[in-house]
Amino acid sequence: MPRVEKVLVVGGGIGGLCLAVALRDRGIDVDIVEIKKDWTVYGVGIIQQSNVVRAMAQLGLVDDYLAASFPFENVAIYTPAGQLLATLPGQRLAGPGYPANLGIARPALHAVLTRAATCRGAQVRLGCTVDAIEEKAGTVTATLSTGEQNSYDLIVGADGVHSKVRSLVFPEAPAPRFTGQGVWRYNFPRSPEVDHLLSFVGPGGAGLVPLADNLMYMYIVCTESDKLRLPEDQLHLLMQERASVYGGIIGRLKDQISHPARVVYRPVEIVLVPTPWFKGRVVLIGDAAHTATPHLGQGAGMAIEDAIVLSQELDASSPLEESLARFMRRRFERCLFILEKSELVGIWQMAHSPEADIPALVNEMLQRTAEPI
Repeated sequence: MPRVEKVLVVGGGIGGLCLAVALRDRGIDVDIVEIKKDWTVYGVGIIQQSNVVRAMAQLGLVDDYLAASFPFENVAIYTPAGQLLATLPGQRLAGPGYPANLGIARPALHAVLTRAATCRGAQVRLGCTVDAIEEKAGTVTATLSTGEQNSYDLIVGADGVHSKVRSLVFPEAPAPRFTGQGVWRYNFPRSPEVDHLLSFVGPGGAGLVPLADNLMYMYIVCTESDKLRLPEDQLHLLMQERASVYGGIIGRLKDQISHPARVVYRPVEIVLVPTPWFKGRVVLIGDAAHTATPHLGQGAGMAIEDAIVLSQELDASSPLEESLARFMRRRFERCLFILEKSELVGIWQMAHSPEADIPALVNEMLQRTAEPI
């Protein structure tokens, strides 16, 4: 019998939902609190690389996950004008019957994960979060924003870059830091040639990711001011302007960015909580502990891996502190690698560095993430 029998997961995003699935499969009771009243996600896409496909297989979700996605094998890197620089073959880490990589729409991924968590019996409360956390007598009590109090064996902060749990339990942790870049995203009908990840190097970076037979998305990363004004009715024009430095298919698609409400812009932020990510009966995972920039496409992957490793360690009969210490030993260096290398790409881009070798760095990342978690 595991020493942890009841867990509160704060945050109903990718990491929190994957953790709920993994814990329920081990017979651990799970409550999820999610601050959004309307449990929706932004309607763009996400890249899932070979280590993430493997992780979803470990969670037992890979078939539903693949049915909602667009699988592909290779990652291709192009010049801003659209000339091919390198093709990086994928590795089928989940097994020969599964693809190396895939793209999936965020709403589709959210549907897969929410269905999996709730069907396994995770209890979900929407429109609330934690206001206070108090540990005593071998349990930890959460006071919710509704005023309700409940006790647990463990509280997990999976509530993102601006984590409320982090602010309550780790007030000394660094605040999220703006890196000097922003990322723009927009969905399009899929072009036939976009049957793999097309990544463009340039003054920032851009790419096209297939999400379904009839859907793909474009992302553009570029230098921005932290005081950038974003008039809502001109978002499409601002994204068109940033796409204009690219030729090839990016240049051809530029004028199709025509609906300001469909543009999703986010400033790029980074945060790393020093080790350990736990204190008593509270632990952080995913972006709450280690928010990386999007340059290597591994943010969600690291959160999913966190969920798997934490669930494995909580399944042991050892004291909680030992389980959490093992979780840290398995996760910290791997997540630090992704965080530092992702940030390095952005630094290269903003400095127009002649030393930049993005294909080599991406290949290094693929080799590192292919290692067991």
